[in-house]
Amino acid sequence: MAKKLKTKAAVAGKARDAKSHSRAQRAVTKHAASEHAPQHIPWHTIPLEELNPLLRRQFVVGQEIMVARVLLKKGCIVPEHSHHNEQLTYILDGALKFWIDGREIVVHAGEVLCIPAHMPHKAEALEDTVDLDVFNPPRADWINKTDQYLRGQK
Repeated sequence: MAKKLKTKAAVAGKARDAKSHSRAQRAVTKHAASEHAPQHIPWHTIPLEELNPLLRRQFVVGQEIMVARVLLKKGCIVPEHSHHNEQLTYILDGALKFWIDGREIVVHAGEVLCIPAHMPHKAEALEDTVDLDVFNPPRADWINKTDQYLRGQK
């Protein structure tokens, strides 16, 4: 009986992920690079989106992947959240402290943090920081601007 319930829960979780992935795919289709043509996109041609006084970002969306350049001022807090997207965070300059999986991890310039899908995490900029985040699949909430957890906070 427990195995049957576990299987039903797993099927329901997969169905939610598939539905969420489907929504993300629709959002990406509107913003993605052409399927068969490479694109060269200099960061300076992408407007900076100000999410709050301490947080700005830019991003480029491909067919199955998204890269974001995130600029955080010292003291900026990214509230705890999770998402179905796998995330790689590469710190180009500065440092971020993460609270993830019951641990505190400080990621410095030149270091990468791999965050599995569905893993709750929070971050704080320990200094002015430039962060390059890679997501698979692309973040539909960022594309659609429904990421309220980032907007209007410090």
